[in-house]
Amino acid sequence: MPCSPAKARLLLKEKKAIVVRRTPFTIQLTIATGETKQPVSLGVDAGYKHVGLSASTEKAELYASEVELRQDITDLLSARRALRQSRRNRKTRYRAPRFDNRIRTKRKGWLAPSVENRINA
Repeated sequence: MPCSPAKARLLLKEKKAIVVRRTPFTIQLTIATGETKQPVSLGVDAGYKHVGLSASTEKAELYASEVELRQDITDLLSARRALRQSRRNRKTRYRAPRFDNRIRTKRKGWLAPSVENRINA
């Protein structure tokens, strides 16, 4: 949990903590601290254009952020599909249609690229 800069300096000086990251400055304790836990609740609002995150206790909000999602993925995929279809429909000989290329629906956990990007954002 967060601590004051003075407390962080003291822990580092006494070798009770190590520096994990410099930006943002993060330390990790190297000693056992007991079973004191702070009840923190996480709220996620997954909307269509924005995803909001908030971590808070009963008294204060510890973390809040908002991520703006990309809106151009479906347009890019449609343009890609159109180019692929035009390439296939040029002066080519007749080919029998393939019916065994539906592997995506067989695989468990598959998500559409636009939905997958929302989750990864």
